[in-house]
Amino acid sequence: MAKVELKAPIVEEISQAIDGAQSAVVVQYLGLTVEQDTALRKELREAGVTYKVYKNTMMKRAFEGTPYADLDEHLNGANALAVSKEDPIAPIRVLAKYAKQYDCFNMVGGIVEGKYADTAALASYADIPTREVLLGRLLGSIQSPITNFARVIKQIAEKDGEAAPAAEAAPEA
Repeated sequence: MAKVELKAPIVEEISQAIDGAQSAVVVQYLGLTVEQDTALRKELREAGVTYKVYKNTMMKRAFEGTPYADLDEHLNGANALAVSKEDPIAPIRVLAKYAKQYDCFNMVGGIVEGKYADTAALASYADIPTREVLLGRLLGSIQSPITNFARVIKQIAEKDGEAAPAAEAAPEA
């Protein structure tokens, strides 16, 4: 069996992974201990992210003719690919946490919702709160005026309630 035939399934696997992906991030991982790498993989799995080490040549072949071809310039050295099909920021959030903790671990580039993002852009994406946090903030913003209005009405009712007995007592005297 020729080498090309052996490599074709791996290229196809990468192509399927990035097909319809919300984001894909290339990371340099060399220098992580087994424990650190295991913890990273577990956290990425829990976030719904696929993380796998591929040969750079395989990734280049899979990226040909796609928006992911912009990542070719980063494919040198020991790289891994983190792909998310659901939440575009999920892999970036987890990877940025590890990049801050370990100097040997770096996000080198990525494609987020079809657009190329360099290291600085990826770092800024990592600061975006989760969907749940944003929805909670939105709900709080919507509730705030209603809650404040209810407080004011209650205070007016309490104030009028105190004034009414005093006003009733005055005419009798």
